[in-house]
Amino acid sequence: MTTEIRPSPESTVADLEQARDEHAGNRGGNVADVDYSVFTVSQRRYIVFMASWAGFFSPVSSQIYFPALNTLAKDLHVSNSLINLTLTSYMIFQGLSPMFIGDFADKAGRRPAYIVCFTIYIAANIGLALQNNYAALFVLRCLQSAGSSTTIALSSGVVSDVATASQRGSYMGLVTAGSLMGPSLGPVIGGLLAQYLGWRAIFWFLVIFSGAFMVPFLIFFPETARGVVGDGSLPPQKWNMSLMSYLKFRKAREGVESPANSTKQKLRFPNPFQTLAIVFQKDTSIILFCNAILFAGFYDVSATIPSIFNELYGLDDLQIGLCYIPFGLGASLASILNGKFLDYNYRRIAKSMNFPLVKNRHTDLRYFPIEKARLQIAFPMLSIGSLSILAFGWCLNYGVHLAAPTTILFVMGLSLTGAFNTVSTLLVDFYPMQAAKATAANNFVRCLLGAGATALIDPMLSAMGRGWCFTFISLVMLATSPLLLFEMHMGPKWREERQLKEEAKKLGNASHSVNAIQNEKSTTEA
Repeated sequence: MTTEIRPSPESTVADLEQARDEHAGNRGGNVADVDYSVFTVSQRRYIVFMASWAGFFSPVSSQIYFPALNTLAKDLHVSNSLINLTLTSYMIFQGLSPMFIGDFADKAGRRPAYIVCFTIYIAANIGLALQNNYAALFVLRCLQSAGSSTTIALSSGVVSDVATASQRGSYMGLVTAGSLMGPSLGPVIGGLLAQYLGWRAIFWFLVIFSGAFMVPFLIFFPETARGVVGDGSLPPQKWNMSLMSYLKFRKAREGVESPANSTKQKLRFPNPFQTLAIVFQKDTSIILFCNAILFAGFYDVSATIPSIFNELYGLDDLQIGLCYIPFGLGASLASILNGKFLDYNYRRIAKSMNFPLVKNRHTDLRYFPIEKARLQIAFPMLSIGSLSILAFGWCLNYGVHLAAPTTILFVMGLSLTGAFNTVSTLLVDFYPMQAAKATAANNFVRCLLGAGATALIDPMLSAMGRGWCFTFISLVMLATSPLLLFEMHMGPKWREERQLKEEAKKLGNASHSVNAIQNEKSTTEA
């Protein structure tokens, strides 16, 4: 007789997976033969492709706006400083909104979170295309950011749902490739639209493009959150099914007495303080801060290109957009290559330690130096990226031919993206069951610091000049190297301390639940 595994509503994902693995062992099977996810390779590729496409909207919405900054300032009769404030506010909301949606996505599922985000995003873009004053532009840009920025955190969560630690570098590389195409394609698209159709066409384009994403998403994209569907074998709530999943569910249920869906979960209001708790952990705070410094330097370069290139080389909106292509190409190439390097380094260290490479469940990294495996790749990328910013600043300072700074932008995209991707992958390794929440913490720190850096860049350029301003930024970025070395040395110890605290908390909660049940039983008998 075949035993059916039926999870109770109170079961955790770990309980479900343990029961499934024990069930495999009872059949005489090997636990290691139970794959981490029931999705096929083709299905995983489709899932990662859609997650990558979704992650494209946040950076493209920011970057597509850059070539039109000068035109917008003229049309709305405001200064460049006020227009730059819309960049700052965009980044502030880019950091805050994932704190709510990331927690919601880990509990309710990826699909509901994506649908909420894109509903807000499409509505904001329609408003931006129709507005006529600076106040509306400012508010709607905040709303646009709130809708699009969470997609990157959700994409990291999707990777954690379908990929183990030994595969995670490559999958994260594919996902971040989509988000990093924004710096390449966004300014080009924005420059073309602003030059020939006006800046309003930028926002109408985003409405159409996001609608084109939602159609296949609603039809084909399955729920992947392990808190909802486990390894993908458990059905989600009916309202959380894609059209194809719902049709398959109905077909499978025909003529069969179907038990009530036991995977239903109560929707709770998202708790942003859980994201803040990740920010203040010792083993994560250092890498979050270092990543934020790198991101702030990258964003300072991106934000200053329109004004400096217009002033120095006399470029129009379209030509400025074309100058972003080298950076985007370097970023896209780095996201794929760096992912391969991360997987290779992980396997190399695992082999030297005789550490098992398993496909089932989340690999227990408790006694594995994951900080070393990831950050060894980050150091050369950080050094090259910092030096490229220094060279970029002095090229602009002396008015070197346009070919020089655009070539440096390619190197900058190649190197800084490698560093970003490394830290993003390490965060998912730290919190594999809360990947969306961990990435939201990353967004929170780096976007708030990036917003401050964007607000300060104009005064810094005026006071220090181009060469020394970017030299200062470069030196600050290089100063993060000792912190990362300290993280490699102390990280495993801090990670162990955090895990012991989490285990003690879970045991305390379990004991409290048992006592409550016993008290309730005693009261009922009395």
